[in-house]
Amino acid sequence: MARLHADEIARYHAEGWVVPLWRLPADQVTEMQAALAELLRRNPGVRPEKLVSAHIERAAGAGAGADGRPDNGEGVRGVAAFLDLARDPAIVERVSAVLGDDLILWGAHVFCKPAGDGYATPWHQDGHYWPIRPLATCTVWVALEPSTRANGCLRVIPGSHRPQQLHPHLFEDRSDLTLQQRLADDAFDAASAVDIELQPGQMSLHDVYLIHGAAANTSAQRRTGVALRYMPASSHFDRSLQPARGQTGVAVDFAQRPLWLLKGVDRSGRNDFRTGH
Repeated sequence: MARLHADEIARYHAEGWVVPLWRLPADQVTEMQAALAELLRRNPGVRPEKLVSAHIERAAGAGAGADGRPDNGEGVRGVAAFLDLARDPAIVERVSAVLGDDLILWGAHVFCKPAGDGYATPWHQDGHYWPIRPLATCTVWVALEPSTRANGCLRVIPGSHRPQQLHPHLFEDRSDLTLQQRLADDAFDAASAVDIELQPGQMSLHDVYLIHGAAANTSAQRRTGVALRYMPASSHFDRSLQPARGQTGVAVDFAQRPLWLLKGVDRSGRNDFRTGH
């Protein structure tokens, strides 16, 4: 199974992000676009930017909604195709190139920005929100639709991950944001931002400390990507932690979040692979 090229690995470590040359095959993109349509159909009451844990599909049964399916414990009725995508060996091997061969899948989030009124994502660091110690995660952001400057593509501050420092975040009491916490303006140089424009099937990888965000979508074209979250099994997903005190604007339940050991062994010896399954 092919991995990242040496220059791609070097760029990831130097800048905190990379767009691999490899992309999803066209037929797989079509399948994931159909999965996106089903996910949106199942969740008419959820803002499409906030489809957290979209990979967790509960079996039909008591307490289910009108379509016979309960939600995933975080307010979303997931679709199993997103779990299949997260476990795709071609993606897993590329993540292994930067995180190592003991690898855990711990999350997936679909960010679908509607045309005209898609929410902005303030500048932030992912590690501010997550109960992983030592803090370590690679996020794979897979474009399911064109992601461009015009419709609010991902923007990053290259190299901002290198100090491995989390900056204080400020609470934004606004209802038009994907996340309600942002970095202070003086924590980074916004003039150094790089836009990551992607076509369907392309993907970017970024580090847990990287400063990033995205503008609102005021264009006539919807923008959708799925963020797949991986951690090295040398770290612990500590369910007792509640980072950001729940003031994120996204409903999450880390206490019941399921984990999948995708490769190798649990080096930490403390990760729980039963809860949530």
